Amino acid sequence: MKKQIINTTNAPSAIGPYSQGVKIGNLLFTSGQIPLDPQSGELISDDIEKAAERVMLNLKAILEEAGTSFDKVVKTTVLLKDINDFGKVNEVYGRYFAEEQPARSCFQVGKLPKDALLEIEVIASVE
Repeated sequence: MKKQIINTTNAPSAIGPYSQGVKIGNLLFTSGQIPLDPQSGELISDDIEKAAERVMLNLKAILEEAGTSFDKVVKTTVLLKDINDFGKVNEVYGRYFAEEQPARSCFQVGKLPKDALLEIEVIASVE
């Protein structure tokens, strides 16, 4: 199987030596997305709900570029700066996974790139 690199201008460019996503076979693996606005390059760091929404929009752009969508996501990993934000993030996250929710792990971590409030990565099926 040959891997295909996924890149879109509708999500933030990688800030290191990695790709926004990699498709191999019928699977897509995204890099973790933080709440960076792809047009302005600004980090949303003052409101966890707005930050979570931006992350989900960034993931949506990568999923769409790879020819898939949130309903094909099988696993997510959520990294939080503060686990007390779990409920608010869950509200935003749940709007994108209303039915057939994927498996998920969620962790509070010491520090995220650019001191972001959260980071989310997904694995999705691509048909």
